[in-house]
Amino acid sequence: MPDYDKERLQNASSVGHVLGPGGVPPDLRRTADLRNLDKVFVRGVAWTAAVKWLSQVLTWGITVIVARLLVPSDYGLVGMAAIYINLFTLFSEFGIGTAVVTLQDLSEDQVSQLNTLSLFLGLLGSMISAAAAIPLGKFFHAPNLPLVVIVLSGGFIVSGIRTVPYSLLQKELRFKLLAVIEGLQGVVQALVTLVLAFLGFGYWALVLGILSFSVTPTCLVLIWRRHRFAFPKVSSIRKAIRYSRQIVIGRLCWASYNDSDFIIAGRVLGEAPLGVYTLAWTLAHTPLEKLTTLVNRVTPSVFAAIQTDSEALRRYLRNITGVMALMIFPATIGLALLAPEFVPLVLGSKWNGVIIPLELLALHALIKSNVILLSPLLNVIGEERLVMWNSVTAMIVLPISFYVGSHWGTAGIAAGWVVIYPLVQLPLFSRISRRINLTGSEYLRVLWPALSGCAVMALSIEALKSLSSDLWPLYARLASEIFVGIVAYGMVLVLLHRNYLREILQFVKISRSGWMKTP
Repeated sequence: MPDYDKERLQNASSVGHVLGPGGVPPDLRRTADLRNLDKVFVRGVAWTAAVKWLSQVLTWGITVIVARLLVPSDYGLVGMAAIYINLFTLFSEFGIGTAVVTLQDLSEDQVSQLNTLSLFLGLLGSMISAAAAIPLGKFFHAPNLPLVVIVLSGGFIVSGIRTVPYSLLQKELRFKLLAVIEGLQGVVQALVTLVLAFLGFGYWALVLGILSFSVTPTCLVLIWRRHRFAFPKVSSIRKAIRYSRQIVIGRLCWASYNDSDFIIAGRVLGEAPLGVYTLAWTLAHTPLEKLTTLVNRVTPSVFAAIQTDSEALRRYLRNITGVMALMIFPATIGLALLAPEFVPLVLGSKWNGVIIPLELLALHALIKSNVILLSPLLNVIGEERLVMWNSVTAMIVLPISFYVGSHWGTAGIAAGWVVIYPLVQLPLFSRISRRINLTGSEYLRVLWPALSGCAVMALSIEALKSLSSDLWPLYARLASEIFVGIVAYGMVLVLLHRNYLREILQFVKISRSGWMKTP
């Protein structure tokens, strides 16, 4: 029996039932031992984290090398295409994957119909994208853009084939396999981009790297989890379509405002400033995006399994948020503090324009880390309509702030994320608080260890900056600031929050038997 099939059976056994194509049965939501679900959760996080961070060491370093090989206009051109492609990628998926994971009563035939619908939507997205390529090039005044868009449009079809099989792997809790797929996906993209950049392909290195990011996981998923197709019947999958429609509207609005800063930067400021802004965004959000991928690979299935249990949902949201803060807060605040030394030393003086937007976007990444779990949780407890309308509001408000901010360049656009974005997300916090009885003080308590540690870390680094001489080599200043920051943050956690760390370690220790025995 292949290792990944053994993993599937062990996941099923650990939660006291047999998982079939329908996923987690309703009786798990409360009657099963939550400790066994903890084991599944920790095992999924452990495998995903191990593969993700190992691959990150390679891919993040390659990002820096590629940045030295290419020029800002290369990133700017591909950034223009990515704005459109990312938007239509969400449309082509149509929320079908989320419906497959969340809806617990889908039959085998209904899943097959959704599989066909996903492929049709992928084809539709590809055709629409090809038709829009030339007008898009005229809009951005970029004659090379249409062919880039057409090439990237092939990813819609590939993603449409992958959506349902991939979602079934999530629903079946096959986290080890998903982790390996995600790791290979990132590594292949990085290597393709690096090799083509060395060969002088310019912006095509980025384009083909992005395309490989879609092709690689599709091939791997189909090796391990194929699913048949069936002609879609609206009467049969009406519930899934209605759920998916609200999900996809919310996602489309999210994609619109999430990419509107790039649109405004490209249209108002031009290719080179957009390239600067794109690299600043990539550097600031790389740690968060990797952790988000890790968490989102595991939590939707767990939330769906306990979607009627407010106590369990509150427990998972509180614990996951606290642990994420311990990792994300020091990484983002540290990056903001070290940007003046990091950028010229690692990227070169040609990228000095990245410093201020990087500082601001790093703070946005910190804020965003406290939001990423809210929408998935609300979606599984029947609040997908609220999530949708919240995204509609953000789609209206945030682009206005970015346009106003563009008068102050890329820094002004980045400031919109720091000032306006938190205000837009407050309704989600409010609804979560009421639905699962999570008080504000309880939420802040789980953030306090990370917040207090980062406060001391920031004071220590700033004190060192004021004492150190400009005559020090740049590498010496950066290395000393990193060392002082790590020591200060670690001392606060050990001295003031030892009990909290002990609770986390105890949780992992209790759950360890659930993943250490996994082949």
